[in-house]
Amino acid sequence: MEKLTSAAQLESLRKEILQKRKSKQPCITICAGTGCLACGCEKVVDGFIKEIEKQKLQDRVTLRLTGCPGFCERGPLVVIYPKGIFYQQVTPEDITEILEKTIAKDEIVERFLYQDPKNKEKILIEDDVPFYKKQMRLLLGNNSKIDPCNIDDYLAVGGYAALSKALFRMKPEAIIVEVKKSGLRGRGGGGFPTGVKWESCRKAEGNPKYLICNADEGDPGAFMDRSLLEGNPHSVIEGMIIGAFAIGSHDGYIYVRNEYPLAVKNAATAIEQAEQYGFLGKNILGSRLDFEIKINRGGGSFVCGESSALFASIEGRIGEPRDKYIHATDKGLWDKPTTLNNVETWANVPLIINKGADWYSKIGTEGSKGTKIFSLVGKINNTGLVEVPMGITFREIIYEIGGGILKDRKFKAVQTGGPSGGCLSEKFLDLPIDFDALTEAGSMMGSGGMIVMDDRTCMVDVARYFLAFLEEESCGKCTPCREGLKKMKAILEAICGGRGKQGDIELLERLSQVLIDGAICGLGNTAPNPVLTTIRYFRDEYEVHINQKKCPGGVCKALIKYSIDPEKCTACGACLKVCVAEAVTGERKQPHVIDPKKCIKCGACYEACKFDAVVVS
Repeated sequence: MEKLTSAAQLESLRKEILQKRKSKQPCITICAGTGCLACGCEKVVDGFIKEIEKQKLQDRVTLRLTGCPGFCERGPLVVIYPKGIFYQQVTPEDITEILEKTIAKDEIVERFLYQDPKNKEKILIEDDVPFYKKQMRLLLGNNSKIDPCNIDDYLAVGGYAALSKALFRMKPEAIIVEVKKSGLRGRGGGGFPTGVKWESCRKAEGNPKYLICNADEGDPGAFMDRSLLEGNPHSVIEGMIIGAFAIGSHDGYIYVRNEYPLAVKNAATAIEQAEQYGFLGKNILGSRLDFEIKINRGGGSFVCGESSALFASIEGRIGEPRDKYIHATDKGLWDKPTTLNNVETWANVPLIINKGADWYSKIGTEGSKGTKIFSLVGKINNTGLVEVPMGITFREIIYEIGGGILKDRKFKAVQTGGPSGGCLSEKFLDLPIDFDALTEAGSMMGSGGMIVMDDRTCMVDVARYFLAFLEEESCGKCTPCREGLKKMKAILEAICGGRGKQGDIELLERLSQVLIDGAICGLGNTAPNPVLTTIRYFRDEYEVHINQKKCPGGVCKALIKYSIDPEKCTACGACLKVCVAEAVTGERKQPHVIDPKKCIKCGACYEACKFDAVVVS
């Protein structure tokens, strides 16, 4: 790699890279993100390498390992360009057939195609798969096209063109104006206008000015930032460099949790390659901008996602928050002006600079512009990462992109915003999703977690689960959070355990207000959201738990018992096979029964029965 010293050299290199590529030649891309690694993609990759050599196809096909394209549960994913043929759940045993038929003879192997569960149609092209069709993958789109450890791949899709434009055709103030005009709001949870934050930091007195990418993603079930940093780290780095030029920073950090080893590795590789090409370091592209990025690995503390706790962690102190009498843009890291944005926010910046604020601001709603990446998980057919325009409804995400509720059960709730988010009921299915609408409904955008629940979910237990998580992750520095969460969790455990009493609901509401008013950081201020929204929209479940000592969702063990409806039982034996306690008995062709004395209430029989014969009461 030669260090680039001008915009002209960058464009010359880009043309050289594109000219060397055989655009019409088949390119087999294999997802090597964490999700597909868990599904065994390493063996698939090794198999393709060996079989390509065996069939002497090295000059006829390109093999590329990519980041996560989002459809995680269908991995290992293989997409063959330039056509975009989408093969899913590929195994090492399938490789020979793919090479012999699809690559050598241009034939489609139908059994690898995705089949729409609604109309049973087999779908050939990646973009036509329902999971992808309604998405707007501005950020995730390149994840399935580039090798995150090869900077040339990023340059081939236009990488660092935005940086060149910013450095040589715009002034720092003009960049800030463009970001403000775009309407970009922080994607880390707070939703604060990004351009306003940058402007405050630029105007703040004191040097040096620090710039930080927050990749300390700790929400249960969330992996948006991880997948972006794994799959397209250069987009994040490019956004950071542009931000550094805008605010006058020379020192940057990526704060990433150590539980994300692949994200750490790929980000480190990208930084090294960016330094070699001259995008980082001294005199970037000959512009006299000096900027370097260091990786700081967090120890997994959830509270370190909060800005002041994150600063303390980077400084080598205990990661706990402090009172915020002064904004971080004035006094942040080492009491110097600091700009902190999350992974997704930084990745949006090159798009805005390249295509303009007017283009970007046309996407989304009045107060929430652009797209948002959600981690779609829970009781839903299609789980994974989805990138959608702001303003899309829950119904569109859950039923069109997500494919509906598992086993065609009834939708009950959706939880957004991570453990401090809220649970919204069926009446919000047609709510246009943006920062303000979610806040008004009692939830929050957060970093983008979205957990879908069906009618077999207990909302009191959901509130208990998230509160237990937050109590464990609280740093314990302030009394309202330390003692309030402990007391609230104890009340919820009592309700789920059949010991709930009159006044518990009202006490939970009062304690919630204490945390909202008294906690010193966002963790404590927002921790009551799961409790308040479940009380607000599912109060009847709390009352049934307390007054009737029953759990409508069939979850709380102390309040339920399992039995088998003899009229619905087909004697298929499914419940008997899965019962580890041997509580189920029954002869062939005879209705089965459950011995309540032996039953451990694990719910295995309930889940195994396809005829709804197992009854919870």
